[in-house]
Amino acid sequence: MKYFSTITALLVALVFAITVPALELNDSHLTNPAWPEHARLHEAWQLLSNALIVVLAAWLVATRKAPLLGLTLAAIISLSFLFAWLTGDAYGGSMLHSDGTQMTVGGVNAAVLIVSLLAVLLAIAISGERRLAVGE
Repeated sequence: MKYFSTITALLVALVFAITVPALELNDSHLTNPAWPEHARLHEAWQLLSNALIVVLAAWLVATRKAPLLGLTLAAIISLSFLFAWLTGDAYGGSMLHSDGTQMTVGGVNAAVLIVSLLAVLLAIAISGERRLAVGE
């Protein structure tokens, strides 16, 4: 289980510390001239916070210092994204880019698909780590 947990935590770190920032460091997000400066500050803050939290999470899991805590932190980042997506209508949020496009895989938004998969992997890893913690 420790290898599964470590691989899962590293995948989450890869997505939220490298892939997402790489995709958002452009004119559709972080440097979007149509966004208020305050919104761009929040975007930069969110990208940096999420990246640092998932790197810490991966370290906690990989070093076995606190694997359950690390996986929980990674799950918070993943589930927060999914919650924001699910409740987007309530605050005017959308996965569509300013030009009305989105990246899809089989008609499903790619980010939603990837983060949903990560959430499932994290749930499995957390369940396994909890069983290890109680000696099952």
